[in-house]
Amino acid sequence: MRLRPLSLSVLAALAFAPAAWAGEGMWVPQQLPEIAGPLKKAGLKLSPQQLADLTGDPMGAVVALGGCTASFVSPNGLVVTNHHCAYGAIQLNSTPENNLIRNGFNAATVADEVSAGPNARVYVLDEIPDVTADARAAIAAAGDDALARTRALEDFEKKLIAACEAEPGFRCRLYSFSGGNTYRLFKNLEIRDVRLAYAPPGSVGKYGGDIDNWMWPRHTGDFAFYRAYVGKDGKPAAFSPDNVPYTPKHWLKLADQPLGAGDFVMVAGYPGSTNRYALAAEFDHTAQWTYPVVGGHYRDLIALVEAAGKKDADIQVKYASTMASWNNVAKNYQGQLEGFRRIDAAGQKRAEEAAVLAWLKGQGGKGAAALAAHDRLIALLEQSKATRERDLALRMFNGTAMLGTATQLYRLSIERARPDAQRESGYQERDLPAIEGGLKQLERRYVPAMDRQLQAYWLNQYLKLPAAQRVPAVDAWLGGNDAAAVERALDRLAGTKLGGTGERLKWLAADRAAFEASTDPAIQYAVAVMPTLLQLEEQAKTRAGENLAARPLYLQAVADYKKSQGGFVYPDANLSLRITFGNVTGYVPKDGVEYTPFTTLEGVVAKETGADPFDSPKALLDAVAARRYGGLEDKRVGSVPVNFLSDLDITGGNSGSPVLDAHGRLVGLAFDGNWESVSSNWVFDPKMTRMIAVDQRYMRWIMQEVYPAPQLLRELGVAPAAR
Repeated sequence: MRLRPLSLSVLAALAFAPAAWAGEGMWVPQQLPEIAGPLKKAGLKLSPQQLADLTGDPMGAVVALGGCTASFVSPNGLVVTNHHCAYGAIQLNSTPENNLIRNGFNAATVADEVSAGPNARVYVLDEIPDVTADARAAIAAAGDDALARTRALEDFEKKLIAACEAEPGFRCRLYSFSGGNTYRLFKNLEIRDVRLAYAPPGSVGKYGGDIDNWMWPRHTGDFAFYRAYVGKDGKPAAFSPDNVPYTPKHWLKLADQPLGAGDFVMVAGYPGSTNRYALAAEFDHTAQWTYPVVGGHYRDLIALVEAAGKKDADIQVKYASTMASWNNVAKNYQGQLEGFRRIDAAGQKRAEEAAVLAWLKGQGGKGAAALAAHDRLIALLEQSKATRERDLALRMFNGTAMLGTATQLYRLSIERARPDAQRESGYQERDLPAIEGGLKQLERRYVPAMDRQLQAYWLNQYLKLPAAQRVPAVDAWLGGNDAAAVERALDRLAGTKLGGTGERLKWLAADRAAFEASTDPAIQYAVAVMPTLLQLEEQAKTRAGENLAARPLYLQAVADYKKSQGGFVYPDANLSLRITFGNVTGYVPKDGVEYTPFTTLEGVVAKETGADPFDSPKALLDAVAARRYGGLEDKRVGSVPVNFLSDLDITGGNSGSPVLDAHGRLVGLAFDGNWESVSSNWVFDPKMTRMIAVDQRYMRWIMQEVYPAPQLLRELGVAPAAR
């Protein structure tokens, strides 16, 4: 599920799932005993209490990558995830001459594994304490001042995290559930030396490309392997040749029973965000502006980079990961808009909200307070809509490579003048390794000529803004209001020296005075606009403080209403650990068409064109032609299964999540949803929502017959069959 679209509003956080249907629901681990009945009915053979043990078997094997999910699959620190989750690492180690995206990567020995990058991480969950009472007390102490509420929560979070991270090697994060009705602290072991061990060729790992993305039938070998390393003392450490593979407490075993239609499956992972109970007005804003407008910009950017990449292989390689993300978001938005129309999502959202509001009118003072909170949330949405075009153009322009670097470094110099506890989150001592890592790897994902084109695109968008949304500091820096002014500004920015790694690292430790005396044009821009950026940030924090008062109150009322109707309530996705479960099953997308739940090797060949993205390796085509199944065929489908469908509830961030059978064995990896399901982030559609996973039998077949990795198969406990 290639990954999250932009988060463009404060997300609503509660949703309702009927007890009779298992598929819907991203359950927090603490809820598993509560839903033991539906779990058993769907076919779970393990105890729900066993699943609720997050450091036991099998849950202790599930890890986060920071945007994707993965799992340990050997006692020697081997980690399996999606190819597209490892795509950044594959791209980082690629050059036009040695293109691992195209050719694949297969470390013959552990010594041959390569760094996934300075910012690659594996997060191993340690504990999840509930800190709701303390968080809400801190917010309440701030009184009626909205900005003070936000700052109070920030201060509470910093103190909590500082205490949690006092023990070296851990990374902690505070998560808010139900719009602020519950707060939990996630404490994770942070493994900082992550290496790429295996990735199949792109013609396997990305077979079908963006054409097949979100589509069924699917035939993609979307898997790759990392390995986690630690110091010789067993504790997390930065990359070093002296580090050794990490020994996890638990790792997943491959299923010893073949998966079939109707079988129970579950996923444990870190889904990004859903909006099931956003306000109807928030949904309308997304459907009417965000997805059409922002999606259009992404398509424009894709066209720019595609055209440049055809002329320059360096651009093609260095922007490959960025392009994959943009293509995914643009297609996701398109699919959601189509889904909204198909199921009349707007009508459903308005009807649901009307029912809640009508119920609240009969609930006395408590209902009146929730209604007032609803009105306040509507007003806050209108405030954000008033400057949405400005906010988008400014954010994206400031996010281009050189300007993003300059503004980040200058802001860091401002924050470093303060005590660590008082710095803005993202600029504390705990954040410096990630900042430095980003600076070191920027040249692998940046080409000056391409960065200039992207700067030009967003500057021209800025010039289209109505006068009321223009920013005086940007206008003064630009020095004009026409194409000539844009070209002059771009010519100035082209003189920056921040394109060199040494230069960027030099500024990492510079003080504020050095920045303000600099003649580097990118730094001069950052200095010119920073007061405005800080002012806009404070305005955003004030709105966040208003949300902290209104959102929990309204969402608690929504939860109370839903519970009064019967059934279970689960929080919306927020990148924290969730479990979802259901069964292997196909679906009927339209009249007269029925999709079966498995695809096979022969389907790969049927799509073959010999041209990207349907250009399988010759070894694959030869093996299928010879019906060389390697003992991995399933007689029920007549071949080796490639991908499969189930009715599980996932979203972006679940990419790479292990799919487990009724006994907790690994049967595949989640990597996508079907086209008809993408709108389920807002309105869940049980008839159409399906998860797409790569079958572990196909993974083994590729590693056995196509891009052999006998060393990894032995490590997985499934030595390749004799040939």
